[in-house]
Formats: sequence, C-alpha cells, structure tokens
Amino acid sequence: MTDVRLSPEVAARLEEALGRSYSPYSGFAVAAAVVTGSGRVFAAPNIENASFGLTVCAERNAIFQAVAAGERDILRLYLLTPTRELHTPCGACRQVMAEFMPPEAEVLCLSREASQRFTVGMLLPAAFSR
Repeated sequence: MTDVRLSPEVAARLEEALGRSYSPYSGFAVAAAVVTGSGRVFAAPNIENASFGLTVCAERNAIFQAVAAGERDILRLYLLTPTRELHTPCGACRQVMAEFMPPEAEVLCLSREASQRFTVGMLLPAAFSR
C-alpha cells in the first residue's frame, strides 16, 4: 500500500474486515472502512448472495453501519482489495457515497502494491442529489 499512510487502527480494521468477506461466487474479497468526523471507524467486507442483485459491496456496508450508528459526517473512505491492481467503487457505491459524504471527502483505493486518492466528486461528478 504505497502513497497512503494508514493509522494502525484503520489498517487493522481493514485487514479484519477483509478476512470476514463472504465472497463464494466471485472469489473477490473487498474491505472498506469509513472515518467519521467524530473519529469513529466503521469497517466492513463485501457480502455476496446467490441472487447477485442482493450482494452488498464493502463500501455500502461500511457507510450504512456508520449511518445506522448515528454518524452522518463521513470524511474518508478506504477501499482495500488483496490484488496487485487498484479497484475503485462501483456506480451504486459512488451514489451512496455522494448521499452521505461531501464532494471533497477522500476516497483512498488500496491494493497490495499501489494506492490512489480520489474525492467523491471526482468519482461521481454528476451525482443524483436532493
């Protein structure tokens, strides 16, 4: 994970979430963690389902956990995949990020060998809004 310094807590929470991924259909484990304005960290894996449309990505899982806990000020999202190449959030996750994160919030995509910083606005410049 180059170019991005993770706090020990975020790094540990991402690795723990990655190990909890339920991905028997794709074999592609993903973990995400969000950091809120109050400093809380919510980490979650992807959870697949035999009915693929019911699968929940790690990003949405982490965001929804934060929101369910009463946190609405999400400042940063980390996305970790155990691959060499980087992966970015899918379209559904980008729209959920736009709902619960400001356009300038950081999205840090991490693989085992690379990292890249984005903002929510960069990933979804024409998001649906209220």
